[in-house]
Amino acid sequence: MEWKEITGKTVDEALTNAILELGTTIENLEYEVIEKESSGFLGMFGKPARIKARIKMTVENTAKKFLTDVFSTMDINAKVEVKFDQENTTVEVNIDGDEMGVLIGKRGQTLDSLQYLVSLVVNKNSENYIKVKLDTENYRARRKETLENLAKNIAFKVKRSRKPVSLEPMNPYERRIIHSALQNDKYVETYSEGEEPYRKVVINVKKTFRDTRPNNNFRPNNNSRPNDNSRPNDSTRPTGGYRKDDRRGGYSGTGTGSGNNKGYNKPYNTSKSGFNKNYSTDYKKDYEKYKESKEKKEQPAE
Repeated sequence: MEWKEITGKTVDEALTNAILELGTTIENLEYEVIEKESSGFLGMFGKPARIKARIKMTVENTAKKFLTDVFSTMDINAKVEVKFDQENTTVEVNIDGDEMGVLIGKRGQTLDSLQYLVSLVVNKNSENYIKVKLDTENYRARRKETLENLAKNIAFKVKRSRKPVSLEPMNPYERRIIHSALQNDKYVETYSEGEEPYRKVVINVKKTFRDTRPNNNFRPNNNSRPNDNSRPNDSTRPTGGYRKDDRRGGYSGTGTGSGNNKGYNKPYNTSKSGFNKNYSTDYKKDYEKYKESKEKKEQPAE
């Protein structure tokens, strides 16, 4: 801000006039005494005190003056509130007014541009870097909530498809929101790729889970179906003779041409009278018993 020359009967009066004219306080006033007052000879030919003064170019005043000039040029009526946190070296600027959608722009691009310009102006004569956050109508909080929901929805799709998804280009502030939203997810990871201003976030499955696949070998628990473990293996089956566990009933060969055993045991009905006889796997014993019973029948009754 340019210096202004202000006069008064005394230096104190000149300072008071400077505060009133510049509309500030003594703490924000920077001044230099050009000439002190003089009483002259016998109280005649006295001269007033002269000072030059200007508002101290603090961080708050620098940001506020820049935005006020910009809004005046854009013919926008807006109120600017600036807060400077010296401990964290951050400046929070809140803009209040009508038609703030013009300042926000598409997905906050205009607001981000204004924030970048304010950051350049504030850090021009600053020894330490000062971080600037520009907001209006609570847009930053609403945008953060939208991005967090987007990150969770995309992560869910990535877990199902096992394929990476690239988001639209974002500024560093929005990319940090995506990374923070998924940093505790044990199944997905996030990383940025590309160059500014087209740098974007990629969401992908972590390397430890990329080769895994969903378990599609599920079988319903159906008691009507035999258990595979209860079925005899081909290596434990006898090489010859007859078995009683054929599904169709009766004897079935156990040689190389037989494959009808399904683990189903059914007694074999040997006659129409309903007499059931369980045969053993040793066909020789069965045959001997059969001969003995036949001989007894052939013997004449005494």
